[in-house]
Amino acid sequence: MPPRSTRAVSPLDDDDYPAYTMGRAADMLGTTPAFLRALGEHRLITPLRSEGGHRRYSRYQLRIAARARELVDQGTPIEAACRIVILEDQLEEAQRINEQLRAGHVVAPQPKTTTT
Repeated sequence: MPPRSTRAVSPLDDDDYPAYTMGRAADMLGTTPAFLRALGEHRLITPLRSEGGHRRYSRYQLRIAARARELVDQGTPIEAACRIVILEDQLEEAQRINEQLRAGHVVAPQPKTTTT
């Protein structure tokens, strides 16, 4: 999933800051590095890389991975779990945009018209 835009005072306050190594992320989630690699293979999360090429995860990515793990723990195949989480995330974003549109905070893009 692409990073979300946030305004943070410091990198540690930023949900998208890649603060966690693969080992630490796996420990926090109670899973294995292989599970995190599989989430990347299924394009659920794309960790950033350190200068040395090591995967680094953000808090936002860890929340996404935790949701996928819940589904896998309930018996959902990893491919399906990744797709479900992606769809849940897209639905949440669409609902947020709709709410803003209804409140008049966002101007909806107008369809392009051609003149002849």
